[in-house]
Amino acid sequence: MRVFVAGASGILGRRLVPQLIDAGHEVVGTHTTPARADLVRALGARPVVLDLLDAQAVRRAVLECEPEAIIHEATALANAKFGRSLDNAFAGTNALRTRGTDALLAAAWEVGVHRFVAQSFAPYRYAREGGPVKTEDDPLDPTPPPNTQETYAAMAHLDEAVTGFGGIALRYGGFYGAPDDGWGDLVRQRKFPIVGRGDGVMSWIHLDDAAAATVLALDHEGPGIYNIVDDDPAPVREWLPALAQAVGAKPPRRFPAWAARLVAGEAAVIMGTEVRGASNAKAKRELGWTLRYPSWRQGFPAAYAGLAAPHERPRQPAAKRPARTAS
Repeated sequence: MRVFVAGASGILGRRLVPQLIDAGHEVVGTHTTPARADLVRALGARPVVLDLLDAQAVRRAVLECEPEAIIHEATALANAKFGRSLDNAFAGTNALRTRGTDALLAAAWEVGVHRFVAQSFAPYRYAREGGPVKTEDDPLDPTPPPNTQETYAAMAHLDEAVTGFGGIALRYGGFYGAPDDGWGDLVRQRKFPIVGRGDGVMSWIHLDDAAAATVLALDHEGPGIYNIVDDDPAPVREWLPALAQAVGAKPPRRFPAWAARLVAGEAAVIMGTEVRGASNAKAKRELGWTLRYPSWRQGFPAAYAGLAAPHERPRQPAAKRPARTAS
């Protein structure tokens, strides 16, 4: 198929475009700055500079491309500043998930595209009750934490608009697996502590596995919502020390909930202590998806081995010498 990929130069788009081409698709990829054209071209796609918030420009680009499918992976997180308000950090991405999604869907309808796949998000969104791992059928959090309401509403808008169109919303886990994914600096600067007992559960996904699931979703009939996460949802107290070790950082700090609430706000406390993870059973069953990195326990060391200084890299167990035998 001819596939129109919005956000082709982004952190996931850079993994997705080559996999689409390997699967036999022709790709037209959007980027936001002229400097990114060479990157998109090097990935094997035809570059198109496009502002997804300009509905008329989106219409023109899609009509000119005449795609058979559209994949929406555009975000605005490359230079986001994270603080007490998730809504402030995600303001640009929220606009892309609402106005940008609507513009792409309108253009898709006009050109007759029926296959539409879009980036959604799984972590932090499910209701904070019951078991630690949720499926796509479980309810979302009815009372998002303070300063996250706009972000949660934008993700809900995308889920509903895309599936209402007949498309597929992929609720990815936390992305990792690229030098510029942001985790290395964040953890080395010790800006991500363990709050309380660190009970908040996170679901991760390696970028290569996320891209593979997206290629499979393109060939699947919608509407549908899928959690695209690995097999190993885990509490902060387990994955954060492992991530720190993988990137060569000092062990994470620990804060009681009351202190974290004063410094980082209520949302940070809830995310560190109460949120639920997500199950990937539906995606594996219905999409025929298999993971290269079933768990972050293998994925973190593989992804970040080159980031840690030699003396800081996780030590590998020494190979066992064969037992001596009598001659």
